[in-house]
Amino acid sequence: LNDNPSQYILKLSGTLRSPKLDFHPPFLMLTPVPLDVETEAVITIFPQDFIRQSCITVKPPELELADGSRICPFSVQFLEGQEIVLSSDGTTNALTCRISFRSSKPMSVLGELLFIDQEENRSLEQQTIVFLPYTPTWHCTALIKKL
Repeated sequence: LNDNPSQYILKLSGTLRSPKLDFHPPFLMLTPVPLDVETEAVITIFPQDFIRQSCITVKPPELELADGSRICPFSVQFLEGQEIVLSSDGTTNALTCRISFRSSKPMSVLGELLFIDQEENRSLEQQTIVFLPYTPTWHCTALIKKL
């Protein structure tokens, strides 16, 4: 100021946190059903380290059958909306989600449900699902891992 140059050193520090999703329960068990009958489970998703409001979408796996046709036997419905809302104290709301499976053809599935925020951020954790129809029950295992 006033032709008097002054030097200031400004030090900034911070913590980089990536948004993530925690799933509860971490293990789902879906009952076996006849062909073309729906089975479902409800999970709760706990968003962590989001710094702004976001909307979560889900990309279920599309599967190729032996005849070359493609189907998506999974559907996902958010029971109370899919908006992640930050409260004034920095916490986020939990999301309740219904995962459904229906197939007119017998199949085993190893696939991933990708949970993606509105900015197409795929560094979010994901839920991997496994259906094993050759056991007394079909197991849907949620494995949390980074992309």
